[in-house]
Amino acid sequence: MGVTRSALPSAFTRVRGGVFFLYGGDEFRKEEAVRALIDAHLDPATRDFNFDPLRGKDVEPETLASILATPPMMAEWRVVVLRETEALASSKIARDILLDVARDPPPGLALILSCTVPSGSKAKFYTELRKLAHAYEFQPVTDADAPGWLMERAREAHGVEMDADAARRLAAAVGTDLGILERELEKLTEFVGERRRITVPDIEAAGTRLPKQDRWQWLDLVGERRFAEALDGLAALWWQGESAAGLVVGLGTQLLRIGVALDGGSGRLEAILPPHQRWLARRLTGQARRWTRAELDAALDGLLEVDRMIKSTGHDDAHFLESWLLTLMAREEAA
Repeated sequence: MGVTRSALPSAFTRVRGGVFFLYGGDEFRKEEAVRALIDAHLDPATRDFNFDPLRGKDVEPETLASILATPPMMAEWRVVVLRETEALASSKIARDILLDVARDPPPGLALILSCTVPSGSKAKFYTELRKLAHAYEFQPVTDADAPGWLMERAREAHGVEMDADAARRLAAAVGTDLGILERELEKLTEFVGERRRITVPDIEAAGTRLPKQDRWQWLDLVGERRFAEALDGLAALWWQGESAAGLVVGLGTQLLRIGVALDGGSGRLEAILPPHQRWLARRLTGQARRWTRAELDAALDGLLEVDRMIKSTGHDDAHFLESWLLTLMAREEAA
């Protein structure tokens, strides 16, 4: 019965009644889905009679059972939102109540369970809820996904276009907390006004302090074979706290994706990219035109050697990446 992992939270609004199990570490999108489900079921005129917000740490099992058994009043649906569902997982009585409702929901009830499943938990309670309820996992947005999320959010929620470089720079400055990113978008939308486009200068003018060099800019410098600039930028990244091991992983991903574009074009690359990263296909395809297969293979071989040296010496040292970039520069000059 679960919703596919690729579905958007709005997919829930097409389902009426039953039990909705929303779990995962992304609290921002999880709470948005809760609000969307509430709005989809409740009539504002009778909302006060048919809406019960609860928290697992505060509600007793007997009270929970009584609330879930109460029918709607003067409306089609009654909505019960149970946040912090994980707080009831240790109570057999509470578990049985929730699972019984999930197996056979009472007519007119929409039960929304918002939950953060403990890391590594294999408890049967959560497994059963995933099977029985309309389930959706809200995984935290990664560093690589944040720029794509920003561009999509700016367009769909605020009616503005956000340049890719602006999205990357803002994500590098703020991080992946979607609540904070949303507040930044609200501020920037008001700042640009009728222009309806957010650029890097807009972010700076609005007062957000941007890093001198971010890892995405730096990876693009390498992808565009601007090795001397990448060498200059490495010191700034190092000063900002980036690690050689982390940059090696980022470089490996960048070069492998360039290889896919080199072999199969933009369409092939877009097909393998995560949803919030598909906008990269055109940019990486442009970078692929600057490489030959032999050059790319040599660069990847050298990067593998850097990875081995970091692991064998135990030193997370920028010197290894500097040597790798110098080797690429020397090969290009020789060619």
